[in-house]
Amino acid sequence: MTELIIASIMTMMTAATPLVFAATGELVCEKSGVLNLGVEGMMLIGAVFGFAATAITGNAVLGLAAGGACGLAAALIFAVLTLTLLSNQVATGLALTIFGTGLSALVGLDYVGDTIDQIRRVHIPVLGDLPVVGRLLFGHDPLVYLGIAMLALTGWFLARTRWGMILRAVGDSDISAHAIGYPVIAIRYGAVAFGGAMAGLGGAYLSLVYTPLWAENMTAGRGWIALALVVFANWRPGRVLLGAVLFGGITILQLNAQAAGLGIPAAFMSMLPYIATIVVLVFISRDAIRIRLNAPACLGRPFRADR
Repeated sequence: MTELIIASIMTMMTAATPLVFAATGELVCEKSGVLNLGVEGMMLIGAVFGFAATAITGNAVLGLAAGGACGLAAALIFAVLTLTLLSNQVATGLALTIFGTGLSALVGLDYVGDTIDQIRRVHIPVLGDLPVVGRLLFGHDPLVYLGIAMLALTGWFLARTRWGMILRAVGDSDISAHAIGYPVIAIRYGAVAFGGAMAGLGGAYLSLVYTPLWAENMTAGRGWIALALVVFANWRPGRVLLGAVLFGGITILQLNAQAAGLGIPAAFMSMLPYIATIVVLVFISRDAIRIRLNAPACLGRPFRADR
């Protein structure tokens, strides 16, 4: 029983990691006042280009870098359209998801069925050999620790640094920030680029570690769950990890339930993470006052320097 619990927790952390990456990037993006609904598309782009780069070079680090860079490039397309050309952020984000889905399917045609060497879990001598705690805390792959570290650094940046305060000010009152001399558009470009890079890393994690192989639409809605996580966390970094572990646990639960042969239809079990997402959002939406207090006031609004 102990082994089963340990294995389930470790698998749950693996399932939560791509959500941590994507939600961390979207959190920073939304804190700056930009709503990017293209997370799913950016994750797919990161997944396919990360896998392709690893398959070509044989180097998973280069694959991760390629996944993050391609996610960033996709985010910059979104930024040009919404921040410079002032297109609607919701419509453009949806278009980015559609674009990413199609592009990833096209690029991934030559890689369907291919496999690569998985990024393996680290083993820390002495600490990793401790009973129970050693495997739970020191037996994960490096990207699990990187995801948690990036989330912690993001929380520190937003709460404790001058530029983090400026970014939050831009999201809460872009006109005031512009009036005192801060480059609102440049700051938002940086936030959107960071969000794209993190989404690309989350996608690359799926194809390089979680699977590891390429399959069309392999994100399976995780980008939308990452968007919901930001709302679930009330735009607070500390709660993003809790939400990611919760949804990762539900994903593993439905897989274990199918493997146990409980007689529950597989289609219903596959719906569980998304049903949970809807239930959580409905529950949170009942407290409209709290959402208004925590959400960036300028979220989704276009900014014009001349107004």
